[in-house]
Amino acid sequence: MIRFVSPWWLFAVLPVLALAGLYVWRQARRRAFAVRFSNVDLIRAVAPGGIGPARRHAPAVALLLSLLLLALSLAQPSIDTREPLERATVMLALDVSLSMQADDVQPSRLLAAQQAAKDFVAQLPRPFNVGLVAFAKSANVVVSPTKDHSAVLSAIDGLTLAEATATGEAVFVCLDAISGVPADGAQGPPPARIVLLSDGYRTFGRSTEEAATAAAQANVPVSTIAFGTDEGTVEINGTIQRVPVDRPALQELAESTKGFFYEAATAEALRQVYQDMGSSIGFRTIAKEVVRWFVGIGLLFALAAAGMSLLWTSRLP
Repeated sequence: MIRFVSPWWLFAVLPVLALAGLYVWRQARRRAFAVRFSNVDLIRAVAPGGIGPARRHAPAVALLLSLLLLALSLAQPSIDTREPLERATVMLALDVSLSMQADDVQPSRLLAAQQAAKDFVAQLPRPFNVGLVAFAKSANVVVSPTKDHSAVLSAIDGLTLAEATATGEAVFVCLDAISGVPADGAQGPPPARIVLLSDGYRTFGRSTEEAATAAAQANVPVSTIAFGTDEGTVEINGTIQRVPVDRPALQELAESTKGFFYEAATAEALRQVYQDMGSSIGFRTIAKEVVRWFVGIGLLFALAAAGMSLLWTSRLP
């Protein structure tokens, strides 16, 4: 069905309709005048063939149709089309607590996590939505789920460190972001996964057990990646502090949500995270302009009007 994006421009049709009305009125008046003051029998004897009504009016009708189509094109005629939209969503949750500056993983836990996250995003299927959550004392959505993977890659490079570690909050924030993915006419929530990169020890916010329960209820597996060793240390306020990795907590979070647990992340291993996700296709309706069709057909009518007029009257209309 054709609709007009700029309907106010439909007023441009009024002058064309007025011109058509004027033409009809003029032809009716001309015919009455000709019948009243002409010797019809004489005209038929002199020009027995003449120009029939169809030939006489065809150029004018073609010209008026051309003007009508050009006027309608100003209102941006469009047709609604349904565009398929993949709803599958992956949320990355990246730990930016101060313990992630430890260099027991070269060049540091944070830089290693950032590189693993970028490698993962780079290999995701392009139709997938991907979002980014950074967490320290609080968890915040840095990039909402989007198909613009380059925006997520840029955001990963821009992360900075802060105090505390709210691992459970990160999962809850990811679940909220996933629930915000548009349905686009599809049924049920989108297939989704959370990939959480951390050194593990929660020091703030809701527990990882609560987060695991919420993720399991939402049917969203959480895959965890542990960065660091038991020998890791960081300097905080002039004091050297040990920051061992809490592998059991990260492993439990992954296993209780049917996700995967990794200690050494590789692009090949992470591919398991989304290989079994499946697909959910929704649709969005977009307006596709057909202005060129109106202009093109209008131009054809104008050329037809000129051609018929030259052929039958040796002049342009």
